[in-house]
Amino acid sequence: MLRDSLFIRASCQEGSGYLKRANPERLHEIFNQYATQEKDGERFMTPADFVRSYLGLYTNADYNPDSVNLLAGIVDTSKDGLISFAEFQAFEGLLCVPDALYKTAFQLFDTNGNGMVAFEEFAEVMRKTELHQRLPFDMNGSFIKLYFGKDKKRLITYGEFSQFLHDFHEEYATEAFKKFDKNGDGFITAADFQDIMLNIKSHLLTKEVQKNLIAAVSTGQGGRNVSFPYFMAFNSLLNNMELIKRIYLNATGDHRYQEVTKEEFLHSAQMMSQITPLEVDILYHLCDLLHQTSKIIYNDLTAITPEQYFKHITKRLAEIKAVSSPEERGIVTQILESSYRFVLGSIGGAVGATVVYPIDLVKTRMQNQRTGSFIGELMYKNSFDCCKKVLRHEGFSGLYRGLVPQLMGVAPEKAIKLTVNDFVRDKFMDKNGNLPLTGEILSGACAGGSQVIFTNPLEIVKIRLQVAGEIAGGQKVRAWTVVKELGLFGLYKGARACLLRDVPFSAIYFPMYAHTKSKLADEGGYNTPLSLLMAGAIAGVPAAALVTPADVIKTRLQVVAREGQTTYNGLTDCARKIWKEEGVRAFWKGATARVFRSSPQFGVTLFTYELLQRLFVVDFGGSRPAGSDLKVPAMGVADEIKSTNRDHIGGYEVALPILTGIETKFGLCLPRFQAAPRSQPTK
Repeated sequence: MLRDSLFIRASCQEGSGYLKRANPERLHEIFNQYATQEKDGERFMTPADFVRSYLGLYTNADYNPDSVNLLAGIVDTSKDGLISFAEFQAFEGLLCVPDALYKTAFQLFDTNGNGMVAFEEFAEVMRKTELHQRLPFDMNGSFIKLYFGKDKKRLITYGEFSQFLHDFHEEYATEAFKKFDKNGDGFITAADFQDIMLNIKSHLLTKEVQKNLIAAVSTGQGGRNVSFPYFMAFNSLLNNMELIKRIYLNATGDHRYQEVTKEEFLHSAQMMSQITPLEVDILYHLCDLLHQTSKIIYNDLTAITPEQYFKHITKRLAEIKAVSSPEERGIVTQILESSYRFVLGSIGGAVGATVVYPIDLVKTRMQNQRTGSFIGELMYKNSFDCCKKVLRHEGFSGLYRGLVPQLMGVAPEKAIKLTVNDFVRDKFMDKNGNLPLTGEILSGACAGGSQVIFTNPLEIVKIRLQVAGEIAGGQKVRAWTVVKELGLFGLYKGARACLLRDVPFSAIYFPMYAHTKSKLADEGGYNTPLSLLMAGAIAGVPAAALVTPADVIKTRLQVVAREGQTTYNGLTDCARKIWKEEGVRAFWKGATARVFRSSPQFGVTLFTYELLQRLFVVDFGGSRPAGSDLKVPAMGVADEIKSTNRDHIGGYEVALPILTGIETKFGLCLPRFQAAPRSQPTK
């Protein structure tokens, strides 16, 4: 079902770097819209205005006022209980910096606004968190004294506090392990292990890992208890998944689809870093649980890597969420997804065809030029000579003869090709995004076969229009005239040759495009627009060249033979006569022009198709083009909770993920609701 039967819309302003600052005038308008207090002619926000009205947090009637005041205190640097526009604007700027997560956490603990954190401030905030109330931390232990001093009077600067907060969260997990290890033998139960991971280390867990915590322990530890070394190795592994990915790429030579055994991975790990054998064991146990395989590929690692990045895309003009989760993806959603791809594929196909149409016209005339059967027929020496003569005798518009019917047909033709390829790829793809090479080839072949419905009528009309200008003073030919002359069945003349060309072309092209694109991606797997164009063009070279013989046969069958030229009766007859009369070289006529046409055409088409999917993002709960997300480190914050409120501009676009990151990464979850008052005993 579609969420609430409607799409959820969100506009985005994203660049390839960090967030762009908000327009001050627009920000002031938004501030005045939410500010309810006025003092000496100046408007102010109350804590409730900022947290509940503007951010949309703690909206329940029985919200916890202490939690709201603490969060508002992050912005209220003057600590007077009100937020001025200057403070509101300053916090917007803070949210745009790379270390916004740590700076926001620092201001949460700096309750008196002196730019330092004292032990009393830290302890006061921590004692209000749900985590501390569930699993109290020893505030008199040696860890606290190392940072705040033996007498706990030392003040901590921002730099020191950022390290303290990171180490404190790691120490908290160790402290929790000690509390659950009641016998002091270095073991806790699997249930206690799950409790610690979900409450303290939840930011390291993807949904797949969360569901398999108990199973992972049973497989890795061979029982229901978890040892301290296993506990530490498990957390170390999840903390270092980006390093794990580098080890994998080192083992495969940057190939993301190659399977790697445990022995191969260990060898690469020892060459690059000190990842321990126990961590590698846990990695392969997790992958085996999730994907039932003793080998791993890159997508397996992605499935267990905690999301610690903002996803930035070149420029999102619109963002639509069709479903709230992949589980809601049904038949209707899949139909809408295919329709969306069809529309974008139509645009991409039209753009690609227009760019290379002059090359296509030259290619057609070269392929139709026959040798040895018609005296005086040799009109063009080569492709460049053909182009020069078209310009001389027919003008620039001659290079675009037949373009209109081409565009009318190429839009649905390329659209159905791209849509079917993506649709079949999705069907062959497993839940972790792995796609075998056979699946890629079959997806391409299905795409090539489907497009013939549109390609054959389009090609036969286009070819007859393109060759019509060869004879000076010849009768003017129009597209509708050709259609009426051929009739419905005539439009599919040479369809077998068309299939013989298009099926292998797509079976070669799409797998090669996917693998070339992967090779051209950066270290994070992101493809720049230029790399998309290059991948599309490179993949088009072998695909176009290898199917040229089928293209020559198709052209000969579909063109109208002039007086004295050889006529053909079907695919086999055509191939036999070309071989007999013109030799094997005739099958490769126009190969150069075909490569020069198909290579850039598909490069531009795929470039446009994927770029449009980046500009107009629609989340149907399925797969998105690989390499479309540019990941920029953002100190452990995921963008899943990114605000859809249009008033959250500039840095405030990530205010909700930042506050959520404070809760999940550092365990600083504040109570949502006001504690129920204790009932008084009756006398």
